Amino acid sequence: MNLPPKVTPRAFARLAEINASGEPRPLRVAVSGGGCSGFQYDIRLDDLAPDDLVLEGEGQRVLIDPVSLPFLAGSVIDWSDELIGARFVIDNPNASSSCGCGTSFSI
Repeated sequence: MNLPPKVTPRAFARLAEINASGEPRPLRVAVSGGGCSGFQYDIRLDDLAPDDLVLEGEGQRVLIDPVSLPFLAGSVIDWSDELIGARFVIDNPNASSSCGCGTSFSI
């Protein structure tokens, strides 16, 4: 059985900061074909769909659609604030390789 994705407290806290200035919206994490390694992450604020997996914490929600879920099984969604930039990052055990930008990967 595949483990569900997890969201770190740091990622939920950053989403809470983003949502503090307006009406709260969930963060969608999806996988689509493309990118320099075959698949790419699509991370954006979005609305809940009926068949989404909902991960909740700190009063915030992260959404994953059923098509993306197998690609994200066991993944950890985190917030990284480094010198090279701040962004949501995904530690994906299913990815056999990823590109330097961290937004595309292969299985």
